[in-house]
Amino acid sequence: MDISTKTTDASPPTPQPAAVGKHGAAHTKTRPGDRVFLGLSRGSGILLLVIMAAIAVFLTYRASLAISKDHGNFLTTFEWNTNLIPPTFGIAVLAFGTVVSSIIAMVLAVPVAVAIALFLTHYAPRRLSGPVAYVIDLLAAVPSIVYGLWGALVLVPHMNGLFGWLNDYLGWTGIFSWDGGAPRSMLTVGILLAIMILPIITNVSREVFRQVPQMHEEAALALGATRWEVIRMAVLPFGRSGVISASMLGLGRALGETMAVATVLSPDFDIHASLLNPGGGTFAQNIASKFGEATQDGRDALIASGLILFVITLLVNGAARAIIARRKEYSGANA
Repeated sequence: MDISTKTTDASPPTPQPAAVGKHGAAHTKTRPGDRVFLGLSRGSGILLLVIMAAIAVFLTYRASLAISKDHGNFLTTFEWNTNLIPPTFGIAVLAFGTVVSSIIAMVLAVPVAVAIALFLTHYAPRRLSGPVAYVIDLLAAVPSIVYGLWGALVLVPHMNGLFGWLNDYLGWTGIFSWDGGAPRSMLTVGILLAIMILPIITNVSREVFRQVPQMHEEAALALGATRWEVIRMAVLPFGRSGVISASMLGLGRALGETMAVATVLSPDFDIHASLLNPGGGTFAQNIASKFGEATQDGRDALIASGLILFVITLLVNGAARAIIARRKEYSGANA
């Protein structure tokens, strides 16, 4: 008897090749919801770029009107008098005050914020870390004018002791010399800004440190590392990019802060070598204090100073993105 092999109907069907589109890629059917979400996401990105471009065009146009009428040098003039014919104004003092006060705030706030974030995530017990984190969240919601009033009524009167100490021991540097005037200076503004940006940097850094893979920390502990060595070898490298991003968020608020600075600072158009002597100014403070009573030329001049602040902010954020991109491979995220 001949035995012949027969194919049964139960054999698996031969897989059919996926449909190939005109570009040679396999074509898969996209759900309508995915197409809607893709369109909304793409449209939101394009809309954001359009808004940024519109702001830049508006600032540039109004700034060009003001600069064309300026009697002095817009970048180096130590004067702001738009009532003259022709008007005279410059941003030298404003740029110096904005940058210096922001640097002071960052130097004071970033180390403290990172230390608080590490304490809440790796040292404090849960029953303590929760309430402390809640209080820090509340500090981030306090309005700027409240910080300004507190700075003017509480911080400024209590700065005399610190200013006197700095003058006694560091006055020989010239940077911390004090002539006994009211402590409404760049250092006071920097301290107030540091208090204001501290919750922002702390909250973002805390969330970044919480994302550190548990296996990284356990591996370090298994090798005999102490708690600080675990933080230094596993936590900080992983969270470096996040801390930089948090710092840039804080710096953005420090650069553009208005009411708190206007309440604490005694403005003038002069650059002081000492951080303790009253005087100076920032872009945002100058715009807020002069916009209400400014003429048309004066408003154009203030918009021109706003354009410089806009450019500084873009440069700072661009530099931050470049730093994050360069250090991404060392963050530990891909280990």
